[in-house]
Amino acid sequence: MIDSGSILTTGLVELATTRHAYLLFVLLSTIGLYMLIANQNLVKKVIGVNMFQTGIFLFFITSAYRVGGRAPIIEGAGPYVSPLPQVIVLTAIVVGISLTAVGLALSIRLYNEYGTLRADALREVIGDE
Repeated sequence: MIDSGSILTTGLVELATTRHAYLLFVLLSTIGLYMLIANQNLVKKVIGVNMFQTGIFLFFITSAYRVGGRAPIIEGAGPYVSPLPQVIVLTAIVVGISLTAVGLALSIRLYNEYGTLRADALREVIGDE
């Protein structure tokens, strides 16, 4: 009789040893989400958003990879690689840079106005006004 736990363990080990990019995606996304939720410092929250976005970008590019794939502008038979995920990631990188710039600019403005970057302290200060 085959144990389902050993099949699951074997499958997870095989996934971990062959799909490094997916593991990196999970790691980056998890760390970024944790930084976004657990930290009170606004700059660290911006860094967490950037890490989360990087994980998502890696997922898009990795999921679009095809073994032996070629650019669709080259004539001939064979599997072609879709350029759509790359275009989406390039657009998302521009949006991510803009989001980072606005987030850091707002953080600087809040620090100059209230003297702190902690979200809980800012809630107290703003609530008292």
